[in-house]
Amino acid sequence: MSTTIAQPSPSETGVAVIRDDAHALAVARELAAELAPGAAARDRERRLPWAEVERFSQSGLWGITVPRSHGGAEVSHTTLAEVTALISEADPALGQIPQNHFCLVDAVRLIGNAEQQRFFFAQVLAGQRLGNAVSETGTANSKVVTTRVSRGPDGQLRLNGRKAYSTGALLAHWVPVAALDDDDRAVLAYVPRHAPGLQVADDWTGFGQRTTASGSVTAEQVLIEPLQLFERHRLFEPPTIHGPYAQLLHAAIDLGIARAALADLRHWVRERARPWADSGVAQASQDPLSLHRIGELVIRLHAAELMLERGGQRLDRAKALEGSADSAQAVTEASIAVAEAKVLSTTLSLDASSTLIELGGTQSTLEEHNLDRHWRNARTHTVHDPIRWKYHVVGDHWLNGSTPRRHASL
Repeated sequence: MSTTIAQPSPSETGVAVIRDDAHALAVARELAAELAPGAAARDRERRLPWAEVERFSQSGLWGITVPRSHGGAEVSHTTLAEVTALISEADPALGQIPQNHFCLVDAVRLIGNAEQQRFFFAQVLAGQRLGNAVSETGTANSKVVTTRVSRGPDGQLRLNGRKAYSTGALLAHWVPVAALDDDDRAVLAYVPRHAPGLQVADDWTGFGQRTTASGSVTAEQVLIEPLQLFERHRLFEPPTIHGPYAQLLHAAIDLGIARAALADLRHWVRERARPWADSGVAQASQDPLSLHRIGELVIRLHAAELMLERGGQRLDRAKALEGSADSAQAVTEASIAVAEAKVLSTTLSLDASSTLIELGGTQSTLEEHNLDRHWRNARTHTVHDPIRWKYHVVGDHWLNGSTPRRHASL
C-alpha cells in the first residue's frame, strides 16, 4: 500500500454527504423505517445484512463523526447516540456493527498523524467501513496479548495473531487489529480487509445479535506499512474521551433495543393479549397491574433517554476541553455520566424485553413471532461491559472522589 494511493471521493462512490446534526437525524429516521421490516427475518435466518450495511454506509451516516476540518459533519455526541439508538431500534445488529467503526474513526482523530488523518478520514467519507479485531482469543487471560506487529530481518513490519468477537470485520473495508509491537507497546494496525494473510471467519454463534458478523480474525505474516500503524498506547494518556465514547454507543444500542421491545409491548397488550381473569376488565390494556408495570417502564425509558443525552453533552464538553488544564476533570465527569446512562439502558432493555413476553401472554412465545429476539439481543449485547462495575464506579466516585480507570471497550 502506498501513501500516494488515489483517494475516492463521496461523489465518485455515490455516498451521501451529511451536512449537520439535523440532517443526520433526519436520514437516520428515514433509514430506520426502511431497515426495520426485515429485522426479525434476518435474525431468524441468521442472514448477514450485506445489502443493509451497504445501504447504511451509502447513506453517509458512517462518516458523520469525521472532523469538519476534513470535510465531515462532526456531529455532537448526543446526535451520534440518537442516530445509533434509532438504527438499533430498527435492528440492533445494524446498530452494533458501526459501533467499532465510530470508535476507530475517533482513534484516528486522537492519535493519527496528519497523513493518517488525511488518508483515513477521506476513506470514511467515501463509504469505507472500519471493522475491528481487538479482543484476544486462545488465552485464558484476556490481558495476555499474543498478537504482534514485528519487524523482520528484511525491515518489513508483519502482523501475526488471532482475534475473536470481531464485530463487523467481515463486512468492512479495513480491519483495525490490536497488537503489541517489538517494544511491547499497544498498537493498532489498520489492515485492508482482503490483505494477503488476513482471514475473517463467520463463526459467531451467539444466541443474540446473531447477524453482527462478530466472528474471528486470523493474521499470518500480514505486511504493515507505517501509514497503517497507530500508537494505541497513546489513546488514554493524557486523558481522552475514548473510553466513555465507546460506552455511550453501547448504551445507545441498548436504548434502541428497549424502544423496540416497548413498541411491540404496546401492540401486543392493545391488540393481542388477554386480560387476567381476576382483573375485572374486558381488555388487557385496561388491566391495572399491567398499566402499573408499563408506566414504570415508560418512566425508565424517558430517564434513560435523558441520561444518554446528558452523557453526550458531557462528552461534547470534554472534547472541547481536550489539551486544557480542565481536560482530566471533564473526562471524569463524562465517564461517570455515561456509566449512569449505561446502567439505565442495560436494565431497561432487559426488563422491557422480558415484560413484553410476560404481558403478551402465551401467544407471544410462539416462534413465528420471534419476539424473544429482543431479550436475546439485550442479554447478548449487555454482557459487553457489565453494569455491576458501573454501579461500583459511580458509587466510588460519588463517595470517595475516585477517578474511573481509562481503557478501551470496543
